[in-house]
Amino acid sequence: MTGSLDGEIRDGRHQMRVRVFFEDTDSGQIVYHANFLRFMERGRTNYLRLLGMNQQELLKEARRDAPGFAFVVRSMSIDFLKPAILDDLLEVVTVPEDVRGASITLLQECRRADDLLVTARVRVAFISGGKAQRIPKALRLAMEGA
Repeated sequence: MTGSLDGEIRDGRHQMRVRVFFEDTDSGQIVYHANFLRFMERGRTNYLRLLGMNQQELLKEARRDAPGFAFVVRSMSIDFLKPAILDDLLEVVTVPEDVRGASITLLQECRRADDLLVTARVRVAFISGGKAQRIPKALRLAMEGA
């Protein structure tokens, strides 16, 4: 994997490295479970960035088409399999599973080398005015073609 801060997309999979810092851990120097959610959020965000979606431009375009829009996590199923500890080098993997009109389902993993630590299925919805709206075409096409 390259040294890019955002990670890379290879064969439709986004891969990003995260180092576990002291601030990510509890008093036993084990990663606090909620911090895996933060790592996966970074993975989803960087995945969009590497798809060529300049987030500021996407926001501007989406505001024209759908004022007051937001991407929101609609649902998440997560399994914590093994702990991560201080100084571990983790790999966060994000793979689109299903791209629909108003939602995207992503599969995510947090790994330490060959050890699978956490798996998640995340459904993200695109909303505007409190209602589901179609995902902007440019984003949908980029995800389907990744």
